[in-house]
Formats: sequence, C-alpha cells, structure tokens
Amino acid sequence: MAATEFALYIEDLSVSFDGFKAIDSLNLYIDKNELRVIIGPNGAGKTTLLDLICGRTRATQGSIKFKDEELTRLPEYARVRRGIGRKFQTPSIYENLSVFKNLEVSFPAGRSVLGSLFFKCTDEVLARVQVVAEEIGLADKLDTEAGLLSHGQKQWLEIGMLLMQEPELLMLDEPIAGMSARERELTAELLKRICKNRSVIVIEHDMAFVAQIAHKVTVMHQGKILAEGSMDKVQNDPKVIDVYLGH
Repeated sequence: MAATEFALYIEDLSVSFDGFKAIDSLNLYIDKNELRVIIGPNGAGKTTLLDLICGRTRATQGSIKFKDEELTRLPEYARVRRGIGRKFQTPSIYENLSVFKNLEVSFPAGRSVLGSLFFKCTDEVLARVQVVAEEIGLADKLDTEAGLLSHGQKQWLEIGMLLMQEPELLMLDEPIAGMSARERELTAELLKRICKNRSVIVIEHDMAFVAQIAHKVTVMHQGKILAEGSMDKVQNDPKVIDVYLGH
C-alpha cells in the first residue's frame, strides 16, 4: 500500500528507556477522517505512542509519516504546525480568562509571543471562534470565565482550543475521565462530529464509550499491537480477552 492512502503511517517504531522497550517495532496506519480508539492495559505504551507522534519523545528507530512527510526528526512545535494537535489527560486551559478568550488566543496567529503582542481579533478569528464554540457546545458560554465551567465543559474547551488550529490529526488521552453520564454522551457526539474532516486518535478505558465512537479499535500490549479491527472483532479475540478484558 502506498503511504499516501493514510493520514498517519507508522512503521517499525520503537523506543527504549534504559533498555526497556516501551514501544516495540510497532506498525500503525490511520486513515483520513478516521476515529481510531487505542485500548490496552496500563503500561501497554498507549501514552508513549502519542508522545512519539507529537514529538515529546524521540523514537529509537522506525518511521512516522504524516501526510507523506517523515516526522521523526521534527521538533514538537514543527509537528503542531504540520497539523497535529494533542490533548493531555488534565485540561490546560486559562482558568481566569473567558471561554471566548481561551479560543481566541489559540488561533494560530496568536500563538507566538510577537503574534500575541500584535494580535488583532479580526473577522476571520471571530468567525472561527463562533464555529468552534458551536462545535464544542459552548456557544452560549463565550463570556463565562473558564474556571467556572463544569469538568466536562473544560475538557470540551480544551478540544476547542486545539480545533482553533484546524488540526488534521487530533489525539486525545482519556477525554471522558471524570465526566458525568450526560457529558460522556455529548462528548461521543462531539468526537463523531469532529472526525468528519480530520483523523482522531483516542486513548480510552471505558469500553461502552469505545463501542459508541470507534471506527476501528487497536489493542496494545507490552509496546506492541495485539489486535485491531471493529469493537466486536476485538472484544471476541481470545488474545485480547486473555490479556485485557479478562482481568
């Protein structure tokens, strides 16, 4: 298969920490506009894999291609500019700024120090904020101080801050941790909406949630891929039941 068919193309990827292989000769292919969920027991290497894709950790060997460009040598900021967005487990929002301001400062032109000094809120920025606020369900909260939002709304705001940059690959680490049942439902709807024009990778433990959102599920175990396919296929795979769902 040619690399061009995939948004993200990972081959023979490994990383070792003090002789321990956290990721071990891993191959992963993500389609354009695909919502992929990665599951696996703690210590399987899921977060390390996202660290490698976004450039926080350097690979020991292997290839990471995004839209046919090799990323392994690129620093983290350069990967952001190429269209890769990453959300960590704890939301990093500006608690004392309004929802509007949080979104506004995330617009690419406002990201650098010089950019933010001379940053004008143009019609383009206003329009983008409006679109993103609608998408994340916070259009009626633009004037609210971010610190006053519910836990779930803070998570959505952070996703919105990434969406302001129009990433083509969005990676989310346990996005529904600590959310209410209703917030989980709304998050499932949100993720289905945002993968219409980008690829999304989600790490998640909640199987009911995974079943709701995943186009395809990848199961990791000890730095390798154990199984891959539809939720049904993966759930009924004897290897997966043995190492993961059985526990």
